[in-house]
Amino acid sequence: MRIELLYWEGCPSYPEAKELLEEVLRERGIEAPIEMREVRTQEEAVALRFPGSPTIRIDGRDVDPIGAESTPALTCRIYRSSDGRVSPIPTRTQLEEALAR
Repeated sequence: MRIELLYWEGCPSYPEAKELLEEVLRERGIEAPIEMREVRTQEEAVALRFPGSPTIRIDGRDVDPIGAESTPALTCRIYRSSDGRVSPIPTRTQLEEALAR
């Protein structure tokens, strides 16, 4: 299993997202490393299809497929839960569902 966390240094939310991801992995008994990748330029954002920070991908698939369609940019990302709430990090449910795929 490949787990990537792409981030932009200017975003204050990526450490919290990493912490939640580590917690969910621990609870599920998954010992895969988290590959941290800093996105530094707009050109990198476009090349990596980076819709904002933090972006978490499991085996190349974004944990929030709808949000992944946003325009690539060096910005903080917004995640939307199924009940319409917004958050700067993915929900526990989004992470668990992505890991179960």
